[in-house]
Amino acid sequence: MEPTNHHHNSAASSPPARRSICPNCTRPQPVCLCKFLPSPPIATKTQIIILQHPHEAQHKLSTTPILTKCLLNATTIVNRRLKPGLSDLLDRSPTAVYLFPPTPHSSPPINISELDLTSSSSPDSNLVLIAFDGTWKHAKEMVRSSEEFLSRFARRICLDFDESVDGGSIFDSELILRKEPHGGCVSTMEAVARCLRVMEADGAEIEVRLIGVLREMVRLQAGFLKPMNPRPKLLKTKKKTKNKSEREDEIR
Repeated sequence: MEPTNHHHNSAASSPPARRSICPNCTRPQPVCLCKFLPSPPIATKTQIIILQHPHEAQHKLSTTPILTKCLLNATTIVNRRLKPGLSDLLDRSPTAVYLFPPTPHSSPPINISELDLTSSSSPDSNLVLIAFDGTWKHAKEMVRSSEEFLSRFARRICLDFDESVDGGSIFDSELILRKEPHGGCVSTMEAVARCLRVMEADGAEIEVRLIGVLREMVRLQAGFLKPMNPRPKLLKTKKKTKNKSEREDEIR
């Protein structure tokens, strides 16, 4: 009689190994971006403040952590709204602009391409750019709840935006990580890059460098995505349409 084997399968009982995380860019090693990050970080006259929703701070595809690694003068505030006491810089009521598309009942924002920087700040002060990082729903709530504070010193600006057009996804563009809600909506990193193109003397070069990092981030992430298959409902609809067309052909 063979002795009973009481040994357990250690591979089956042990928890799966956790992914190795890069301590610098805080991304998983297979999608580490360190070799693409500018070194040293890009210095700008513009001070950039990003209000990041607490939920977005937990999202693995947020571009804000990488953006603040790329820019020397970029700061993140994790909160649901801007208010006194969160930022020494904002508490001093600097000359500032905040970036968000037009929304119902809001004052028309200035398109970034039409921003007059000569009247925006004095020679001794640097302009502050404020961006909001969150889902479309969260970002609108953050802007709405921050506007009373921002109205004291900041003007609203926007990029080209079309709410009637559906936004793209990572399968449509080399610069999109997540499905965007509307045409013209872009990631926080791309939005800041496009603003700095206008706001900085060497803005075109800064934009190219930031977009280059974003493009690599999307490329690495896309390598781990499975091809999108049509949803069952869409397949069913297409099948019905095909069958109807075939029946009409038979009647003719």
